[in-house]
Amino acid sequence: MIKTPINSKVVSEVVENFGIHPVGRGTIREIVKIVNDIEEITGEKFIRMEMGVPGLEPASVGVEAEIKALKSGVASKYPNIEGIPSLKKEISRFARLFMDIDVPPECCIPTVGSMMGGMASFMVVNRSDQYRTGTLFLDPGFPVQKQQCLVLGHEYGSFDLYDFRGDKLEAKLEEEINLGRYSSILYSNPNNPSWICLTEQELEIIGRLSRKYDVTIIEDLAYFGMDFRKDLSRPGEPPYQATAAKYTDNFLLLISSSKSFSYAGQRIGMMVISPALFNRRFVDLKRYYSSDKFGHAMIYGALYALSAGAAHTPQFALAAMLKAVNEGAYDFVEVVREYGAKAKIMKQLFTSYGFEIVYKKDIDEPIADGFYFTISYPGFSGSELVEELLYYGISAIGLDITGSAYPEGLRACVSLVKREQFGDLEYRLKCFQKDHPVS
Repeated sequence: MIKTPINSKVVSEVVENFGIHPVGRGTIREIVKIVNDIEEITGEKFIRMEMGVPGLEPASVGVEAEIKALKSGVASKYPNIEGIPSLKKEISRFARLFMDIDVPPECCIPTVGSMMGGMASFMVVNRSDQYRTGTLFLDPGFPVQKQQCLVLGHEYGSFDLYDFRGDKLEAKLEEEINLGRYSSILYSNPNNPSWICLTEQELEIIGRLSRKYDVTIIEDLAYFGMDFRKDLSRPGEPPYQATAAKYTDNFLLLISSSKSFSYAGQRIGMMVISPALFNRRFVDLKRYYSSDKFGHAMIYGALYALSAGAAHTPQFALAAMLKAVNEGAYDFVEVVREYGAKAKIMKQLFTSYGFEIVYKKDIDEPIADGFYFTISYPGFSGSELVEELLYYGISAIGLDITGSAYPEGLRACVSLVKREQFGDLEYRLKCFQKDHPVS
């Protein structure tokens, strides 16, 4: 064996003992466990890019509000399933000020993170029509959302959005929708993992087709405001966060506090439902829920069954953070710009040592620098590259588990990589290129 930055014998033994072959096809959490084990044995710190977790301190206004709520004794009280009034009000304001859409507070519901919001969405949207029980995923995407469909016994389909940008999107969507089995279309924007950001033209196409075919749009906004090519930080002023909600009244938005507010640990997210959808009645919902009204089935059917509401004190934290953002007292976008700044440097390092960016363009302009970027290396499949990079102290996940049409690539997350690690990263990339020269 050649000498590598991380003891090759240890890496091989950990990989072999873990029992996943090839290890490069492992899930995010499996890669996390493998890297944890290697770090513990060797004492060497990895350049960890496998898991999309915030790398910044939580917003202090939220922490202080949650402490205050805890001290007031609300921890002993069940919260209302539909959410505390102050939070519902601020979510509604946030939607208006940062997305330019009007959604009343009753249609704004806290969830136990967007993961739970997604599960509840599938439980209601995909049961609203007994003849259409599936979700169309505009990939690449977050693998666990497909797992949620599998757990629920729902069908799903997908295609890689990168190959159908602009005008091509309409024909491809119609082709898929005409299969007749989809109740919902789900995508993230900005996209995890490719960092594609849909254009207004594409969002108009999605919205128009959702109306034409009566398909509900589930928009995953885990990285709200993080297309740093635009200044999305000013409340009530354009440009706004791009959304298909401008073009259809058949939408459900999942907005996370994990990345934008670095509040991942408290598992608090937001579900924003179009008033038209919230109040709409679907007779087929009565198969599962006490009411055929969509909003009632969502709150008192799905969310009640899943968790009986989001935890009480994080709701006060999120309400305080949103209030500060809505009033211009806290610029959450400025805080998270650090991710874009790090991505720019890291992409330059990787490409300097023979790596290539997989998802390069947003139609006719370079992909933004943000929370994720994608890489490949000549001569390697994605799963091979995941495993080989472990010997060099670099961890990432394969794009093939995200539904990508580019299985030779990896997803790299910048959040946990510290600037002081850039020197180590460059050294390890230099070693990798030396040991794997490209002719």
